[in-house]
Amino acid sequence: MGGHLCLPKIGDVRVTWSRSLPSRPSTVTVIKDAAGRYFAPFVVATDPQALPEVASAVGIDLGLGHFAVLSDGTKIDAPRFLRRAEKKLKRQQRRLSRKAKGSKNRDKARIKVARAHAQVADARHEFHHQLSTRIIRDNQAIAVEDLAVKGLARTRLATSVHDAGWSAFVTMLEYLEYKAVKFGRGFLRIGRFEPTPQVCSQCGVKDGPKPLRIRVAQGAEVNRQPPRPGGRPRASGRDSYCAVASRAAPSRPALRQGAKVPGGRPPSHGGRPPGLRVCVSP
Repeated sequence: MGGHLCLPKIGDVRVTWSRSLPSRPSTVTVIKDAAGRYFAPFVVATDPQALPEVASAVGIDLGLGHFAVLSDGTKIDAPRFLRRAEKKLKRQQRRLSRKAKGSKNRDKARIKVARAHAQVADARHEFHHQLSTRIIRDNQAIAVEDLAVKGLARTRLATSVHDAGWSAFVTMLEYLEYKAVKFGRGFLRIGRFEPTPQVCSQCGVKDGPKPLRIRVAQGAEVNRQPPRPGGRPRASGRDSYCAVASRAAPSRPALRQGAKVPGGRPPSHGGRPPGLRVCVSP
């Protein structure tokens, strides 16, 4: 939806509105990114939103085969946005390397590379926002492992870790946290050294570390074999934490629309917090 935005000392600027303003804005900031795009986030006062209470609670386990596995057995596939765009990125970067430094053609090629990277980042950002909103909407309490992503990124799995967007998922954990506060949900971070894979999800018995070759956990007090990560045990070892978090669900304070959110950039359209982003034509 097109229109104009009147800025002090600049005048009317053509813009594309992402949505209508719920109330009169108090502040607007114009931002230009590396791809040459302009954004104008607004600060607008809004009333707090409420979600109906639900009985379900969930634990989340990150992975590379699947982006995440929920304690209810739901598997979320890794979108692999970077690998899908890798061929286009390589082509644009080769063209950039052939351009003479300081030339206008090099500036044009640089912008094309930046836009290709921005498309990947935007797609990943949208995926994380939609996923976090869906998890918050469908569960009263959420428990997530606090991973050391920087350490994992220094291993041979670095490309897969970055492509999975784990660092962005850590940012998404912050999205989950502020959305939990906003909508009155319970949220709990599980320490990275917590032995959740060692606890049987059926009887609660802790039977020690298991190598990766063991894909089935045998409970000591039950005559059944729940599957390991990819099924319930690793993630569902957090179910007890979810129960505690659901009982201690935080109150829902009023949020100011357009307030700064984790990630340091304007949130994408799907599932983002209240706010307005418009694209300003240069």
